[in-house]
Amino acid sequence: MIIRKTPEELEKMRRSGLLVYQILQKLGEMAVEGVTTQELELTAEKMISDAGAKPAFKGYYVPAAGEKYKYVLCVSINDEIVHGMPSPKRILKSGDVVSIDTGVSLNGFYGDSALTVAVGEISEQAKRLMKVTEESLELAIDKVREGNRLFDVCSTVEEHVKKNGFSIVREYVGHGIGTQLHEEPQIPNYVDRKNDNPRLREGMVLAIEPMVNSGKADTKVLKDKWTAVTKDGSYSAHFEHCVAVTNNGPWVLTRP
Repeated sequence: MIIRKTPEELEKMRRSGLLVYQILQKLGEMAVEGVTTQELELTAEKMISDAGAKPAFKGYYVPAAGEKYKYVLCVSINDEIVHGMPSPKRILKSGDVVSIDTGVSLNGFYGDSALTVAVGEISEQAKRLMKVTEESLELAIDKVREGNRLFDVCSTVEEHVKKNGFSIVREYVGHGIGTQLHEEPQIPNYVDRKNDNPRLREGMVLAIEPMVNSGKADTKVLKDKWTAVTKDGSYSAHFEHCVAVTNNGPWVLTRP
């Protein structure tokens, strides 16, 4: 069941979303050569605590992994798509493409967002990958309008990515969000006619998150049971925003 939010609930989600935005902006600035992913983790954890919020990811149980996640961030580097775990041994170096994903719960409502940043000078292909992935998200956000259907969002990502020669990760998708981190509907970055295609209505909130590979779409999960990587070792990029359907068009809750 898709849960529509009242204007008052959307305002609460807005506060969660802006906190996530502030955290990601800080971490994006910190992501330079020589910094460890553990340093990013500790900064985020302190910012969440100082704001009186709770981390959305830490303690989240995933049946496929068979355990709870232990960190407030997912930090995925180069061929890592999602769910990379922070570590004092992971030191950022020039040329890295780094996806940073985090979420919080504040006043009972969740915010969730991700961005991908470059460390130092990256390849032209990596720049294009990041640009196209972020563009696909912005184009999808513009489709979050009352009366449109979910497939309008999904197909927009798929078409933009494919026409630019990149591939879409199929195993991991976006989601509804509210008092739970993951709510209905699931939001693939491609159209699968077997899925439901609900009409978008005022008060729905969608966490849209294109995950795009520079090579083939195939993925695998490492022995740590969490980190998803590209099978062919190609780079991957990931951007995410929470977007509310309003009678004035799309409202991105996770940026000013």
